[in-house]
Amino acid sequence: MKKTEGKSRTGYLLSNMALFTVSNFVSKLLVFFLVPFYTDVLSTSEYGTADVFQSALLLAVPLLSFNAGEAALRYGIENPDKRGGILRTGLRRVLFSAAAVFLVCAVVIILPIDRNFKVYAALFAMIYLCDALYEFMLLFCQGSENVKVMITGSVSCTAVIIASNMIFLLVFHLGLYGYLFSQMAAFFISAVLMFFLMGGTGLLKAEEDRALSAEMFSYGRGMLLYSTSSWINNALDRFYILLMLGTSSNGIYGAAYKIPAILMVFQRIFAQSFQMSATKSYREKDSVEFFSGLYTLYNTVMTFGCAVILLFLTPLSTFMFKKGFAVARYYVPFLLISVIFGALNGFLGSICLAYKDPKSMGYATSAGAVLNMILNYVLIMAFGLIGAATATLISYFCMFAIAFFRTRKHVRMNISIIKDSCVYILILAEGILCMRMVPYYHVYNAAITLAVFLIYYKQIREIAEKKVKELWKR
Repeated sequence: MKKTEGKSRTGYLLSNMALFTVSNFVSKLLVFFLVPFYTDVLSTSEYGTADVFQSALLLAVPLLSFNAGEAALRYGIENPDKRGGILRTGLRRVLFSAAAVFLVCAVVIILPIDRNFKVYAALFAMIYLCDALYEFMLLFCQGSENVKVMITGSVSCTAVIIASNMIFLLVFHLGLYGYLFSQMAAFFISAVLMFFLMGGTGLLKAEEDRALSAEMFSYGRGMLLYSTSSWINNALDRFYILLMLGTSSNGIYGAAYKIPAILMVFQRIFAQSFQMSATKSYREKDSVEFFSGLYTLYNTVMTFGCAVILLFLTPLSTFMFKKGFAVARYYVPFLLISVIFGALNGFLGSICLAYKDPKSMGYATSAGAVLNMILNYVLIMAFGLIGAATATLISYFCMFAIAFFRTRKHVRMNISIIKDSCVYILILAEGILCMRMVPYYHVYNAAITLAVFLIYYKQIREIAEKKVKELWKR
């Protein structure tokens, strides 16, 4: 595959990262400031129920649409002249999946069961359609390399969520229903906006390449194990908690995830950009050097970012967690550290998907998922919510370790395993100090954060100098 015309791979990656940074910082920063609002106006039970809706969507959308969005992203980059057919194929699959959800929910509604479950079924059917359209259009825009439209959709979604939350929660006091209504409105409006900005009406007139559609379907189907196992690792703990400890505990645990979401902003910025770059760069001769340098930089940013957030965990928790949510701070450290391994697993996954090898990542994530299912049950029974956080951390680390060795059949990256392992141990120690709140733990954590910086200082400087020189030559 030829290098990106008019841009180096680094320039292509950095330009996309700049755009994604604007999108993610605007969107996530605004949502971040909504967390104290949610924990103030919603009860722990309402927040827990809303979290179940979101967790269920994370599984249902990729599973029922056969990863239509991921297929549109992967094949849209390689087939710029066939994007109209890709849009038709993907939208048809999304709408068929939505029809299936509506049918199942309609059956639930007519059953002689509790009225609340009937209401939840109707709401889930509507929010599924809105979310599935939104997620597909985001990935289609990314695959079409029209990042500006994607960012417009993402930012507009955040803006609608904020505006509608003010109306539904503060003016009409609709509680959980108002929260869900705002999500539906934001997803649907943003999906329609992206469709028209992309010229969707014109694109749908293009002829559909049946061979390409079949290949997209096969690719999406091959990703089912990967996406389903990823969901288990990301969300199954919420359902264990819901069934074993109740909705209030699930609400507290869901709130605890909001601080790790700060680190996930950086993870998402890089992941979105790198997924596009990996697809363009995986066949080039110096791909090993390219991937190795980015892995080192990515790992450094994520680990140091985790150390800094742990250092300031107490003031962050005080700001974000109101009323009955205050205990959520104790579950943050292990969830935050698990983000590091989830991010690195995603990096390795992008390499495998670029080589059209979803099975390797499916193997890694399914192994992590099986471990997650076993550990969640055992550890929640023994230790409650902290057991769920521990299960998440262990399963994410194992998933990352397996993915690392499975990826080596495509790319044998040049990295320092011993140095990275030492840093992971330091980060784990910092997390435990935060949870136990031992005397002078802030001092110890500051020392650990400094140590992480010094360990990675040389390679940070070398990578930065190299990238600056490369950009200077453009």
